[in-house]
Amino acid sequence: MGRPRKFLETDVVHSAGKAFSDHGYGGTTLEDLVGATGLGKQSLYNAFGGKRELFLRALNSDTADAVAALDAELGDESATPLERIRGHLIKLAITLSDGDKGILFTKATVELGDRDPDVAQAALQGFHDLEQIYRQCIIDAQDCGELDPAADASALASFFVALTRGMEVLGSAGVSRTELTAIALTSIKVLPVLGDVPA
Repeated sequence: MGRPRKFLETDVVHSAGKAFSDHGYGGTTLEDLVGATGLGKQSLYNAFGGKRELFLRALNSDTADAVAALDAELGDESATPLERIRGHLIKLAITLSDGDKGILFTKATVELGDRDPDVAQAALQGFHDLEQIYRQCIIDAQDCGELDPAADASALASFFVALTRGMEVLGSAGVSRTELTAIALTSIKVLPVLGDVPA
């Protein structure tokens, strides 16, 4: 009978995800994963099957966490829907300018989406999950009279997914907090708002 595992798979997947986010899939070595997770090479292979399998686990886990975080943030009814979106975008500008790498699926999509069907599928699922959360917040804004009810909520939701993922790429390239914040605020100003735009 084999010895019981002395680690939590969720912790290993999280640590591996950070390594992949920091270095990319191609730039992350097995030694990097050993250092990040604290497991030996054989233990990694035994538990996850190899680097690619661990990467896909980390990608799906990181994306699910990001979707849950966005759902909680935009579902906070202590503010109006547009205030929630604005606050979310400003917070993103701050965290990205502080060195946050953003969601792993953005980096994975840029690196591997055009040549790895599993990564492309995971990225598409992440896009659709995030899009649905933005869409619901936009519909809420229409229902409460903040946004033009004739506006295409799905198109606006897709716009915010593209915007925020683009902000991640720009943030990783060193674009300043001031510039990222300006992008965030401009995106609010171009919405079909009824009345005053949130300041």
